[in-house]
Amino acid sequence: MDSPAIAKNTNLDGICADFTSNARHRRSAFGESPRRVLSFSKRRKATVSFPDPDDKAASGFGVSGDHGTKSSEVYGFVGSITTVVATVIFLVWAYVPENWFHTIGIFYNPNKYWALAGPIYAMLTILLALLFYAGLNSMSTPPPSSLNTIFDEFSKEPSTFIPSREGDEQPIEPISDNGINKIKKSHVY
Repeated sequence: MDSPAIAKNTNLDGICADFTSNARHRRSAFGESPRRVLSFSKRRKATVSFPDPDDKAASGFGVSGDHGTKSSEVYGFVGSITTVVATVIFLVWAYVPENWFHTIGIFYNPNKYWALAGPIYAMLTILLALLFYAGLNSMSTPPPSSLNTIFDEFSKEPSTFIPSREGDEQPIEPISDNGINKIKKSHVY
């Protein structure tokens, strides 16, 4: 009772046996899995490759420990830890009563007035710096009636360019700035 389906199945078994003999086996979380390699060389048989996620050298991406830690990584880590510790110390100082500090032996600490005044002064300083920056930019900008808002040292006057009307191809006009008259004509004022 040989049917074509059984014959095809035996051919697949031969191909799978040949494939697994050429494949490189790796151990993974799911057991043995073949790592297949695709090659278009005329000397070798073509095989298929799937990268192994555990193999760092094959992917080209390694962990930062392979090349050492960068100084920005260290500074970022130390800065984040310092910020968290300073925030916790500030909140403990702001909310814990004075007599609790005295019971554990801490007698000198800043006045609780600064728990509110410090952050308010900091926010007010940032707000005033932003307003000062906006005001400085407004002072350095020329008024709208000044010709410096229209022309500068990089402005290019439009040339008197008359394209030839031969054929469909038109040359590109030279680069220039649009004049104020052209802008006024294109907009309805």
